[in-house]
Amino acid sequence: MNLRFRDRSEAGRLLAEKLKAYAQRDDVLVLALPRGGVPVGFEIARALDAPLDVLIVRELGLPQQPEFAIGALASGGACVFNQSLLAGSSLATPEIKALIAREQSELERRERAYRGQRPFPELRGRTVILVDDGMATGATMHAAVKALQTQQPAHLVIAVPVAAAETCAEFAQMQNHTSFLCLLAPVSFHAVGLWYESFPQMTDDEVRSLLERAAQLPAPSTAHTSPNS
Repeated sequence: MNLRFRDRSEAGRLLAEKLKAYAQRDDVLVLALPRGGVPVGFEIARALDAPLDVLIVRELGLPQQPEFAIGALASGGACVFNQSLLAGSSLATPEIKALIAREQSELERRERAYRGQRPFPELRGRTVILVDDGMATGATMHAAVKALQTQQPAHLVIAVPVAAAETCAEFAQMQNHTSFLCLLAPVSFHAVGLWYESFPQMTDDEVRSLLERAAQLPAPSTAHTSPNS
């Protein structure tokens, strides 16, 4: 493999090659983190004959330190907190409620932009492939995983084209019906975009277009219940 991906679509196709065991199974759902994860997820969904949807995550940062996340909201109504960080934050209940309300409003705006009136898919008992275009610290993916686990999927596959080596090692140790796939794990990482020849900012319209195209793909012709069947 080259040291860089041509673009997100190529990265998705290469990931799909490693995920063939999940092809044409009626229990599989690909969930992409917008915006950059959607073209990656589109190629995976197309190759596996699986539906594609988005998981929107909004980190809950301290009012005085927005970059310091103490929890997260996600599609499907999940709200998770790091209880030790929350306890040490000295936030009063009204402040916590205001923080949640503000981020919930933005999450709902993005839900409308990407999903319209479609409800969030049922995840209980399904195999979910959770996709992004890369991970630096993995903070957003951690929030996504915690949120999804409240929905009780049967198995969760975290799939990214590239991630910092330390982050890869951390996610590779996950258990609780969770597996991890990463194609590149550079020690000297710096930023996700450096590992793509083309890494443009995506628009909401581009995300919607890919979701619409995915919805028009043919349904799986053969259903399996496990990767080994």
